[in-house]
Amino acid sequence: MSVRELVVLGTASQVPTRHRNHNGYLLRWDGEGILFDPGEGTQRQMLRAGVAAHDLNRICVTHFHGDHSLGLAGVIQRINLDRVPHEITAHYPRSGQRFFDRLRYATAYRETVALTEAPVDTDGPVARTPGYTLEARRLSHPVQSYGYRLTEPDGRRMLPDRLAAHGITGPDIGRLQRDGVLDGVRLEDVSEPRRGQSFAFVMDTRLCEGVHALAEGCDLLVIESTFLDEDGQLAADHGHLTAGQAARVARDAGVHHLVLTHFSQRYSEPGAFERQARAAGFDGELTVAHDLLRVPLPKRR
Repeated sequence: MSVRELVVLGTASQVPTRHRNHNGYLLRWDGEGILFDPGEGTQRQMLRAGVAAHDLNRICVTHFHGDHSLGLAGVIQRINLDRVPHEITAHYPRSGQRFFDRLRYATAYRETVALTEAPVDTDGPVARTPGYTLEARRLSHPVQSYGYRLTEPDGRRMLPDRLAAHGITGPDIGRLQRDGVLDGVRLEDVSEPRRGQSFAFVMDTRLCEGVHALAEGCDLLVIESTFLDEDGQLAADHGHLTAGQAARVARDAGVHHLVLTHFSQRYSEPGAFERQARAAGFDGELTVAHDLLRVPLPKRR
C-alpha cells in the first residue's frame, strides 16, 4: 500500500528551543523518501520519528543557512555507515557548492554509498521519475534559496460501475489501462481524468513570484511563517514571511492543506499563528507544525 505523508522532524528557525529542533522534513511518497533541509540534530530526530537512513532517496536543501543544512554532515555519514544499498541524490543551490563540500566531508568516514550531487541553478525541473516531477523555484532571501515542488502526473480513475457494465474484471482491467482499448472498449469509456497530487516546500523567503508558483493549486504546502504579522518589518528585513502572508499565498493559490512552520524563538504561543492565518482568509485544512508530527497528504480532489 502506498504511503504519502510528511514527517516533521524540526520546526525552529535560527536556533532550536526546548520544544523545537532545527528544521528537518521527510516526505514519504510511494516508497521513496525525500529529506528537506536537514538542520542540526536531524539524525537524532529521524531516530525518534522512526525514519531510517534506508528510507532516504533524495535530499533537498533550500539554502545554506545553518538551521537548514548543518545536519547534512551527520545524515550523509549515517547513510554511509548503514550502507544504504540504493543511490541517493542531493539537490541544493549551486552557489553553495563549497558549503555542501565542507559538510559532506566535515570529518573522516568511509564512503560506501553512491551519493549523486545535482546542484540547482535555475528554475524548472530538477528530476523526473515515473511517479513525479521535482522542480525548483528561486526564492527571495539574503543568500540564494530555492523552494521545491513535487507533482504527480495526471492519470485516470477507473469507474467500477462502468467496468462492470462492460464485463471487465481482474487482469483485463490492467490490460485496458496499459493498451487503452480492450475488445472495443476504450479506456475513456470506463474511467475519468484524475489530477495528479502535488506537494510544495517553501522555506526562508520574502513574498516573490517563486512562492506563488510553487503554491499554485497545491494539495499540501509546507511554508515558513517565521514571524507574526505585527513583526512584518522584521520579516521583510530578514527575508521571511509572516503567518498572514503565508496564509494569503495559500488562500489565493487554492491550497488544500497548509502547514505553517519555521517559527522564531521569540514566540511561545503557537495558537497565534493559526489565528492570524484564519484571519487572513485561509479556510482550508491548516496545521501549525510541531516536531515529530505526521501529516498525511489530503485525499484526492
